[in-house]
Amino acid sequence: RNKLWLKGESSGHFQLVREIRVDCDEDAILLLIEQEGGACHTGYRSCFYRTIDGRVVGEKVFDPQDVY
Repeated sequence: RNKLWLKGESSGHFQLVREIRVDCDEDAILLLIEQEGGACHTGYRSCFYRTIDGRVVGEKVFDPQDVY
């Protein structure tokens, strides 16, 4: 794209950062977010919508064909 990407810029599915935390060693960060719409480009609320054996356990919240 030749520019910085902004999550939700084209889809309208934003992640609003509410808090940033660091771990005890200060070598990892955790961002607590408020999700507006889906996070995954496949239409699911989260990219972690499958179990290790492939079973879908997540919720589809939009149709990617309508967004992209």
